Amino acid sequence: MMNPICLNDFLSHRYLSRLTYSPNGARAAFVLSQADEKNNGYLSFLYLYDGGIRQLTSLGMESTFVWLDDDRLLFPAARTEDEKKKKAEGDPSTTYYCLDLRGGEALPAFTLPFSVAELTVLDDTHLAVIGEYDKNCPDFYALSPDERTKVLQKKKDEKDYEVFDELPFWGNGEGFTNGQRSALFLINLAPFELYRVSGPDQNACLSRKLGEDVLYAVSSCPAKAKLHGMTLRAVNWKSREDRLLFSDPDLMMENYLVDRDSILLLAARGDRYGCNENPNVYLLNPSDGLLTIIRDEPMAMHGDVGSDCRYGSNTEQAVHCGNLYYVAGREGNAVLYVTHSDGSSEPVLTKDGSIDGIALSDQHTTCLLVAMYDMQLQELYSFDLQTHVLTQLSHFNETALQGCYVAHPQALSVLSCGLEIGGWVLLPRDFDPQKSYPAVLDIHGGPKCVYGPVYYHEMQIWASMGYFVFFCNPKGGDGRDNEFADIRGDYGGTDYQNIMDFTDAVLSAYPQIDPERVCVTGGSYGGFMTNWIIGHTTRFCCAASQRSISNWISFYGVSDIGAFFAEDQNAANIYDSPEKLWAHSPLKYAARVRTPTLFIHSDEDYRCPLEQGIQMYSALVDRGIPARLCLFHGENHELSRSGKPLHRIRRLQEITDWFETYTRHA
Repeated sequence: MMNPICLNDFLSHRYLSRLTYSPNGARAAFVLSQADEKNNGYLSFLYLYDGGIRQLTSLGMESTFVWLDDDRLLFPAARTEDEKKKKAEGDPSTTYYCLDLRGGEALPAFTLPFSVAELTVLDDTHLAVIGEYDKNCPDFYALSPDERTKVLQKKKDEKDYEVFDELPFWGNGEGFTNGQRSALFLINLAPFELYRVSGPDQNACLSRKLGEDVLYAVSSCPAKAKLHGMTLRAVNWKSREDRLLFSDPDLMMENYLVDRDSILLLAARGDRYGCNENPNVYLLNPSDGLLTIIRDEPMAMHGDVGSDCRYGSNTEQAVHCGNLYYVAGREGNAVLYVTHSDGSSEPVLTKDGSIDGIALSDQHTTCLLVAMYDMQLQELYSFDLQTHVLTQLSHFNETALQGCYVAHPQALSVLSCGLEIGGWVLLPRDFDPQKSYPAVLDIHGGPKCVYGPVYYHEMQIWASMGYFVFFCNPKGGDGRDNEFADIRGDYGGTDYQNIMDFTDAVLSAYPQIDPERVCVTGGSYGGFMTNWIIGHTTRFCCAASQRSISNWISFYGVSDIGAFFAEDQNAANIYDSPEKLWAHSPLKYAARVRTPTLFIHSDEDYRCPLEQGIQMYSALVDRGIPARLCLFHGENHELSRSGKPLHRIRRLQEITDWFETYTRHA
């Protein structure tokens, strides 16, 4: 008999991120993270792969790094008591340590007087840095230590209030962002010199090295941030000559990559499918700024298969020997594709599961992968681009699921609204075809995301507890073309019908499911759809709505993406067509709700703010419908994936107890 997956088992999971080759491609480094239950946080360590795998650091605070050269790593950390004290007092300074792989301890290298968003190594003694600052003190970096102390004290004295004159004025995971800026700096380490490149009325990001140039994207800072418009500039890091490379007011840039002496740009205009339009591949000539389209790409060039078993980020796009390799969402899998210089595209590695990141080097044909395969947790893999041999290199999570019941997804599809809708079903532990079981419908976020055959902790818990768990990818999701992902003006229409048709198909295929004991849950867009479902059907015995949207009109004014996302996705605005926004708002249908509903929200979630859940919760309580609102302090939209470990446990316990109340004791 297999042991059940338990609610707090994720505390032993280990997560891989920041996978990066050394400049000569001889080895690679990455970050390994795990939950720290004692301190209610996460520990992160640096690891090296050079034919074998070994741990490089042990303090647990090394969450990012860059290669300084083939033998040395740079990473930011607050290691000394003084550094920790300054950080606790709000000092934005960032100290970098240098670790020589040939031996010795990590030693302090330099300290920058601001928070660092990006760091690019130019040579042994020159760096490019994207530093963050407040517009009210754009020269903070140039002040003396005493002057900086006075500025920080003033900020501390004024912490009880905020002043807004921009939109958005906050960002999920960032806090209040009004007046926050980012600038490109050039750094000379010997002797130390800091030179600012971009202006105080600009935001800079995405720095890349191209010969003696540092490329960077820059945007102006109007009162309302723009979704469209990109400008790429180049500064010679030796002469400091700064020049315009390319500008287009209509492009939305996802990323750009440098390939020797050329630039590959991934961008969309959004004129066909709105803000969720997949990017095309362009070639940008750095000598004359000429932009040439290489591929009109209808599919996603990133992976977004849902899971609550990741921490940190990885690179999903890389250039190798003139070809663009990228993680691509296809149906419910994240696979590896390549686009050639002639615009042709083809799959490279299509194993079911999710590639979460890649690392490539022109020095050889070995692609390193962070992936979730075979219903297991993340591990490090190598894939030979010539022989197509895939090899698992790490076994960090080998014992995490050993001896436990892991439900393997059973594929199921249904024809709905003229579309084939794919999904999966997890069977309960010790499944007996002669017995009756409760079930959970789990709806993904996005909506431009997907579910697939990968390990999802919360779903496995419910399957271990004796629930059927089922999930699908309705219209609006990723993994297919732009047309499929486009539900602008139709939220709660085709997507809702797809989900209901899939539910009917699951109940028909598995008569062991008791139709009176089916629960529904989802987060973000899944929370919107949960709110929508309870206002349009009474077929579910209970619901758990997480970080949801209930009112598109108020969402417009409070979400960090509301001012453009609400209008774009509903094909309506608050000025000319508020009735359409209201028609697609679950709150409008609250009088119809009969389903007991739990609401989960976080007070620092600025993507789907707390007030969205409060409105729906209040409407249900007002009408006498059983409802419960669980609010997490100090958490944001990522609570279920990277929130504090104890909060993640409590969230999952709240949802599970709610299900148990209405399926076991009804």
